[in-house]
Parts: sequence; structure tokens; C-alpha cells
Amino acid sequence: MNNTVKTLSSALIAAASLVTFNAQAEIFWSDNSISLLKNLSEYEVDTNDDVTVITLEHASGHNWGDLFFFADRLDFKEDSSHPETKETYAELSPRLSLSYVTGSKMEFGIVSDVFIATTWEHDTYENEFFSQSFDNYLVGVGADLTVPGFAFFNVNVYQANNENIDNDTQLTVVWGLPFSLGSADFMFDGYIDWSSAEETHAADFHFNPQLRLDVGKYFGVPKKFEAGFEYSYWVNKFGLTFPDTESVFSAMIKVHL
Repeated sequence: MNNTVKTLSSALIAAASLVTFNAQAEIFWSDNSISLLKNLSEYEVDTNDDVTVITLEHASGHNWGDLFFFADRLDFKEDSSHPETKETYAELSPRLSLSYVTGSKMEFGIVSDVFIATTWEHDTYENEFFSQSFDNYLVGVGADLTVPGFAFFNVNVYQANNENIDNDTQLTVVWGLPFSLGSADFMFDGYIDWSSAEETHAADFHFNPQLRLDVGKYFGVPKKFEAGFEYSYWVNKFGLTFPDTESVFSAMIKVHL
């Protein structure tokens, strides 16, 4: 059985398990969306100048915990230094609430709940000269924090089992801050990832926020259509030390399904 078949089989088993589990679970909220991003500045770490990204995203809250999934389809146009390249990158991140497991509210201070946090990272990168894929598996502990003004704010610490590089420790911070200026409604959300240095790679730091305006509000469908910008600031991208920093702005539109 080749790696592709193994990956698809694992994904189908995971999906079937989630469907079975969700049949007995209570859903508090869910959101599905599709986004289109186009870079406005050049990538700096061995990446083509013209990049378009389509992102499918799912987030939901349940009595047992929460679930986040996204898949990026990246289209790198040919330029003077790089061939045309395609890439699919996806993450599946279920978290199991310890309040649900223990039957006792895990709440103290600004911490509103504690979780067993997991993530599956999957990537395929291919052009006419090179092809690479990987599956990384992360497990750790997470916490939801109650921060005034924020719709959500959580912190997760993982031990990563990486397929192609040394295993490392990862810290992930995720936030969502809605706010208004006059009649305009905005969402400022995003994440910060930090991974520890190991023998085969440097420590890396990735700051990736988005600022979006609720455009649908002006057409009678609030919280359905958003437009704005994404910023990606990445130090030691992929654990590489040269070039060591990438800073990219992208324009984006997002549709909630």
C-alpha cells in the first residue's frame, strides 16, 4: 500500500470515527467558509512571486470539545526563478475537553476549560522537478482563556512527531477579536506558532493575523461576506536559517457558507 493510499485510508477512518462520535454529541456552534487570498508582496523563502491560495475552513464547538480543520490549495505561478508549483496543506485539530471527560468544570482564573489537544498536519508539494509530502502528528494540552473583548483566545502546547525532520515542541496561540468603528464591523483574528530548535532545524516563529471587514452587512447578509488582508511574518521558515525572515501581505475575501 503506497503512502497516498495509506493517507486516504487514515483520513476515511478518522472521518468515519468523527461522524459516529458526532452522532452522539451536542453541537453548540459551527462555521464553514471558503477564502481566496492573493499576495501583494513577494515571498522571500524560495517561493514564487505570484501565489494564489484557496482555503476551506471548518470550526465547531461541541459538548465534548472543539474541532478545527482547514485545507489550503496553493497555486504558485511560474516566474524567472521558479517553475509552476502546486501544493495542498491541511490541518485537522480536534481538542477533547477535560471538563467533559471528568464531569467536573476545569475552570480557574482566566482559564475557562482545559483540553487534550491534537493536530494532524498533511502536506503535498510538487512541481516538475521536485515532490514532497509529509504527515506530522501533534499531541499536547490546551486551554481556553477568557480575555475581555475577545470572542476566543486559546493556547496549546504540543509535542510534535514530525515525519521528515526531528521531533520538536510547538506552542500555538489563537485569537479572535471582533470590533466596530462607527457602523463598520471588523474581525481581527489569527495565530502565532513557535517551534523549538532541534538538530535538523532551527527554532521558527510564525505570526499570521487577518483583518476583515463584514461587507455582507451592507447587503443585508451580515457575517456572510468579508474582505480584508492577511499578514504573514515568519522567522526561520520551515526551520531554515537563510533567508531567515519572510514578510508577506495578501488581499483576501472570505465567504461563510
